[in-house]
Amino acid sequence: MSTKPFPQNGYRGRFAPSPSGELHFGSLLAAMASYADARSHKGSWLLRIDDIDQARVVNYSDQHILTTLEQCGFEWDEHVTYQSQCIEHYQTALQELNQKQLTYSCDCSRKQLKALSHTDANSHIYPGLCRNKGLTNYNNTAVRIKVPDKTIFFTDQIQQYYSQQLSRDVGDFIIYRRDHIFSYQLSVVVDDFYSNISHIVRGYDLLDSTPKQIYLQQLLNYPQPQYAHIPLAVSENNLKLSKLSQAKKVAPDLKTLLLAADFLGQNPARHGLKNHDFSNNNDFWHYLIANWDINTVPKMEKRMIMV
Repeated sequence: MSTKPFPQNGYRGRFAPSPSGELHFGSLLAAMASYADARSHKGSWLLRIDDIDQARVVNYSDQHILTTLEQCGFEWDEHVTYQSQCIEHYQTALQELNQKQLTYSCDCSRKQLKALSHTDANSHIYPGLCRNKGLTNYNNTAVRIKVPDKTIFFTDQIQQYYSQQLSRDVGDFIIYRRDHIFSYQLSVVVDDFYSNISHIVRGYDLLDSTPKQIYLQQLLNYPQPQYAHIPLAVSENNLKLSKLSQAKKVAPDLKTLLLAADFLGQNPARHGLKNHDFSNNNDFWHYLIANWDINTVPKMEKRMIMV
């Protein structure tokens, strides 16, 4: 597959929530940062629903997310895409990796791998048990990508220099699960390629996934986007605001937008403005897009927020 260059007119960003619940404050932060960064560069901003794992999908939550974004004042370009409608793209990428002999089947169970944790301090790194087995029963196996003794590094726009030594820090990772679902690592790389995404702004929890994704981009001859990872919003008991932690749905009002902007280091007071200077959400977005500065987003893993 030949490399697809980024558009000459520059910036294409995206927001890709999973439809496992309504939009919460943590997701709003990622949406706001990616949207403001795209619009401040006069770029495009796309929406993708990451619904490839249908077992986690909550009925109608995609519509709740889209409605809340609209109420907040987000405006996206092009049509909303769904991972569940792009399976053939992932199959093509997997076939290419297979043909290059960069993959192998793995029949290790979670129970087997968990047992290793009692004897190996680095048990979270897959030890390559199936790499040379030559398994051919694909109905009950996962597919792993072979990783070399190689360091992947990149410069994040917020977190700066970041690197991983793949064989030591990651190990051969799964790109196709034994329940016949393509992994996040492969699907997101393929999605961003087909959407021609040039800039990815997302949460810090995905920072350590980025070298895996860059490695897949290299193997598939895809261009590498620019990355920026914002801090995670956590509660007072240090829990990440997420659907799993039962974070409540955001209120699509001006107060919430201003709170999110402040979290992202974009406090209007820097420009002599106060909260009451904004009469509605449109006023807020006009200000944020005109004054967005990714260099003032806090360089930290997480930050406490009360919502």
